[in-house]
Amino acid sequence: MRVAAPAMAAPGPQAVCAMLEAGGHRALFVGGCVRDAILGRPVGDIDIATDAVPDRVAALAAAAGLRAVPTGAAHGTVTVIADGRPHEVTTFREDVETFGRHARVAFTDRIEADAARRDFTMNALYADRGGEVLDPLGGLPDVLAGRVRFVGDPAARIAEDRLRVLRFFRFTAWFGRDGIDPAGLAACAAAAGDLPLLSRERIGAEMRKMLAAPDPAPAAAAMAAAGVLAAVLPGADAGPLAPLVHFEGDLPPRWLRRLAVLGGDDPADRLRLSRAEWAALARIGDAARRGMPAHEAGYRLGRDDGRDAVLAAAALAGAPPPAGWAEAVARGAAAVFPLRAADLAPLSGAALGAALRAAETAWIASGFALPQAELRALAVSLPR
Repeated sequence: MRVAAPAMAAPGPQAVCAMLEAGGHRALFVGGCVRDAILGRPVGDIDIATDAVPDRVAALAAAAGLRAVPTGAAHGTVTVIADGRPHEVTTFREDVETFGRHARVAFTDRIEADAARRDFTMNALYADRGGEVLDPLGGLPDVLAGRVRFVGDPAARIAEDRLRVLRFFRFTAWFGRDGIDPAGLAACAAAAGDLPLLSRERIGAEMRKMLAAPDPAPAAAAMAAAGVLAAVLPGADAGPLAPLVHFEGDLPPRWLRRLAVLGGDDPADRLRLSRAEWAALARIGDAARRGMPAHEAGYRLGRDDGRDAVLAAAALAGAPPPAGWAEAVARGAAAVFPLRAADLAPLSGAALGAALRAAETAWIASGFALPQAELRALAVSLPR
């Protein structure tokens, strides 16, 4: 099979491959860029594998007029700058000893050994400079079928790096079309108790990526069944995620919206959310739990968070959002309260604040219809 992806055919990657080949070495695109090219998806980062050791890569780069940075030379990786962009070039490796996310590796000239240390068969694919796919472990049928499988023994792959449990569900959410692999699921369930040992930053990063998939609901349900969701986010409930995805329709996925219906105990800490993310999640969740009307959600939260709140409320209730909800949110987001403090002189202090809040509440309840004169009359008539 031959693939064609503009990102792989670009001058930079081609120059790096040509440089290695001119030195008598193999130069192969590897991993996600090959997988995505096969699937016709946009190709992001370009990774290149070679049988040249790091010092040799650096020497060849210098001879070709390219800059080489030894970003991870001890583990086989040299970053080569070509056409103004960085390209990670990594020597074929095999694990000698693994411990957590780290491993002691030995360089090799065997592509089969390099492939055997990767996580999933769909990531153990290579392609030469012309796009011809090399498949040392039989991962190509898995990519085409949408089948996420660990390389070799799932338990062994997870023991090398526990983060692969979360990557299994994330890849299933993004690429799985053939159900969930039973052997992989069983191995993930067996390792669930060890997941709190992972850094919360890495857990949060994986959860963000999974929830950003077009439909993460089946993967999240499998996470819950395996005890993985409870291990990383106690108290979370995957149940409302499927109706949420259905109610979203053609709206772009928003991981924070999906997290709002998952819930869970202290997601800000367990997933290491930023202050802005936590504030947005709290606003969306509070409005959803209160069942805030769509026009009010748009006014108080803005268009995007307002839409998220209405959709989250519907998912939590298990019923579709009301007709015309999106238009109501947009109308609320564009509404401007017509009353200002200067309009209520001589009120001041607490009395002024109370009058403005009461008038605003009435204005929102009217669907933003009450004119300024009526709002002013209402505000000044309140008992003080």
